[in-house]
Amino acid sequence: MIIEATLGGSNRVDIPLMLYYFALLFFGWLTIFSTSFNPEAADIFSLSNAYTRQLIFIGTSFIIAILILLMKGQYYSFLAYPIYLFCLFSMILVLFFGTEISGAHAWIKFGNFSIQPAEFCKFGATLALAKFFSEGKTSQQKRNMWMTAFALVFVPVLIILLQKDTGSALVFLSFIFLFYRIGLTGWILVVSFAAVSLFLFTLFFNEIYAIALVTAIFIGFWILNRRSKKKLIRNAIVYGLAIIFIAVANVGYNNILQPHQKMRIDTLIGKVKDPQGADFNLNQSKIAIGSGGLIGKGYRNGTQTKLNFVPEQHTDFIFCGIGEEWGFFGSLAVCLLYMGLVLRIFQLSERQRDPFVTYYGYGIAGIIFFHFFINIGMTIGLLPIIGIPLPLISYGGSSLWAFTIMIFIFIKLDNRG
Repeated sequence: MIIEATLGGSNRVDIPLMLYYFALLFFGWLTIFSTSFNPEAADIFSLSNAYTRQLIFIGTSFIIAILILLMKGQYYSFLAYPIYLFCLFSMILVLFFGTEISGAHAWIKFGNFSIQPAEFCKFGATLALAKFFSEGKTSQQKRNMWMTAFALVFVPVLIILLQKDTGSALVFLSFIFLFYRIGLTGWILVVSFAAVSLFLFTLFFNEIYAIALVTAIFIGFWILNRRSKKKLIRNAIVYGLAIIFIAVANVGYNNILQPHQKMRIDTLIGKVKDPQGADFNLNQSKIAIGSGGLIGKGYRNGTQTKLNFVPEQHTDFIFCGIGEEWGFFGSLAVCLLYMGLVLRIFQLSERQRDPFVTYYGYGIAGIIFFHFFINIGMTIGLLPIIGIPLPLISYGGSSLWAFTIMIFIFIKLDNRG
């Protein structure tokens, strides 16, 4: 009834999308409560408890959602660039007045309360990109379209890297979903895969071996294409870019990533063993998830998580609590909820008459999928541990508010038709 009233009673919000949102929110709070509840505490609803604070975050998220639904849908397109610039400004403020938490200088503190502007910049960048791609363009603007689009993504990424928050910076790679929807060539995917492979090869061995590998490949292509001057020039350019990439990757790895981040990558690729450090965290994560079996140990019966063997069990590693208590079937249910949410946004995006709404939907669907995929991938050892929360489930106000804003703006825009 409240939602109907906010929409003037003339339209309906998408019920499946709302159900996915509330189901994930509910699942998250239950897990936070289970892993942090202490029956011997004097006041079980004290603000010192994570589940109490998360309950407050959830309540304020509902207020934010209602306010979003009350606004006219046209405002989000009109304010896209100002919101983007405000997000950039807030992140620049963090560089000067921010507080360091868990190795990242990415937070602004207000007393006992902290906020992470990078979380909100994700949806700000999505709005700006949707606005940019939906605008009419001259022939000159079309020629420079991708350069401008990449600049809109690169600027916040650069600021976030200066904050030493590599995980949040990597999330901006999720805009590849939107770029492909716009018409970006498939060669970008091939180049991206080759770049990641070359980066990992450089880290596992060293830059000398990487350069030798690239040189051998270049010589092979030179022999095959020696009669084509055009292909030789193209291969030479690619070879030069590969050498530059190796140098930049080596410098970036040694000077941008924090020691604990480098250790996580090194242990993942098998370069070093750290049974009491990075390996310990990952091993405890695997033990917790594996111990759940098919049906789990039962709600509030997870020993690994309740006894704090798993690091960051309320935030980045909250999926461990789900796996331990609810088992394979519970974990599968959460994954299906995420896939349902993402696919529903894609489906609704394609039915829009306004390209701004379509592009915005693809942008936020990519962000949600990237968070979900990377977070679960790192808890089971398939990807490096880079500190990315599980959307709507992990503890934290900034992340919850940001995802609520993303989803409910889309709900409002979809309702507008």
